[in-house]
Amino acid sequence: MAQYDTIFKNAHVVNQDGEGLADIAVKHGRIAALGSVDGSAAEIVDCKGLHILPGVIDTQVHFREPGLTHKEDLETGSLGAVMGGVTGVFEMPNTNPLTTSRETFEAKIAAGTNRMHCDFAFYIGGTHDNVGELAMLEKLPGCAGIKVFMGSSTGSLLVQDDAGVEAILRAISRRAAFHSEDEYMLEERKHLRVPGDPSSHPVWRSPDVAMRCTTRLVNLARKTGKRIHVLHISTKEEIVYLADHKDVASVEVTPHHLTLDETAYTRLGTYAQMNPPVRDKAHREGIWKGVANGVADILGSDHAPHTRAEKDHPYPESHSGMTGVQTLVPTMLDHVNAGRLSLQRFVDMTSHGPNRLFGIANKGRIAVGYDADLTIVDMKRRETIKNDWIRSRAGWTPYDGVSVTGWPVGTVVRGHKVMWQGELVTPSKGQPMRFLEALI
Repeated sequence: MAQYDTIFKNAHVVNQDGEGLADIAVKHGRIAALGSVDGSAAEIVDCKGLHILPGVIDTQVHFREPGLTHKEDLETGSLGAVMGGVTGVFEMPNTNPLTTSRETFEAKIAAGTNRMHCDFAFYIGGTHDNVGELAMLEKLPGCAGIKVFMGSSTGSLLVQDDAGVEAILRAISRRAAFHSEDEYMLEERKHLRVPGDPSSHPVWRSPDVAMRCTTRLVNLARKTGKRIHVLHISTKEEIVYLADHKDVASVEVTPHHLTLDETAYTRLGTYAQMNPPVRDKAHREGIWKGVANGVADILGSDHAPHTRAEKDHPYPESHSGMTGVQTLVPTMLDHVNAGRLSLQRFVDMTSHGPNRLFGIANKGRIAVGYDADLTIVDMKRRETIKNDWIRSRAGWTPYDGVSVTGWPVGTVVRGHKVMWQGELVTPSKGQPMRFLEALI
């Protein structure tokens, strides 16, 4: 009988303690040995010339199930994830019905288990109506935490007032995630939208709209003594401001805000339309400074698919959002190869960072006893991203035709080789993630 299930041999392993050649042995879904591994295995995978990273965790995706599955569902979204080297996702609550109750949350857990291709956690939406239940809801197995929309949402999922946000923060104990745009300013500035001109999107949703809301949010976090996570930072001013508030606020940045600039509206039209918006080069460089100096904690794709028909509506009727989970790894590896960040910094923002901020049990490191979640990449491989590679039901990417250096060649989830060299090789085995603050 083999000593191990699998041994990944001769890899260049990138981890919290540096980089170097090592073997990784896996047994019963967990890492059993690390270093120079001797012993037998049912399968030996030669990874010479490849880098093995702790499994990439994308902490912000919208997979649209239930209710909006013409755009995406848990199966297609997670297929895109593993094809792009992502081993785990945090999925958002703006579904139909909204994920705001125990019943709707547990229905999603059931829908994802053994159907999603990667492991997963779901956010529960914080609202004016469910604040009394949030202390219980945030501790449910598989819950990533509470997500609050202070802007850019509709119906009960929008909590635009300070009193409502304060009540939510007082009710919970875990770190809560926020879409931080000031809804009052958005309403006042709607006249700045130019019909048919998506380049007016960042004029309407100005840097001040984001900055005012983030300032309000930090003040409320200090008042209540609670931890906040500010999603998809899009302005240089927020990066500078949040540097002084790292004790209460963690920071997410996205590949599209690090990659695209104002020229995207000329090239892509409404397909560049996001909330908060893609801005000019000065803001992009300000966000990169946040990556370089450590203010930015983690990367999330904010994968938010819409059909071509929905994106093709004339602005401002066009829908905001773009695909991103499948392109997170290759676009960021290209930035690594261009010298904009180190591979260790990428690992910190996609594996160690999520583990550190959210207390994910047994994930985020390559270490004995941890889940054998591995993202295997070829740092020298040059590929051109194309729409027909995208597995999202939406079927398009803003990076269509963009050539990158650095490519995911293997996705391993709890020891199962799910994707290998562009092929899905293992059926769906996705399981809910566990969180230290929710373990009973």
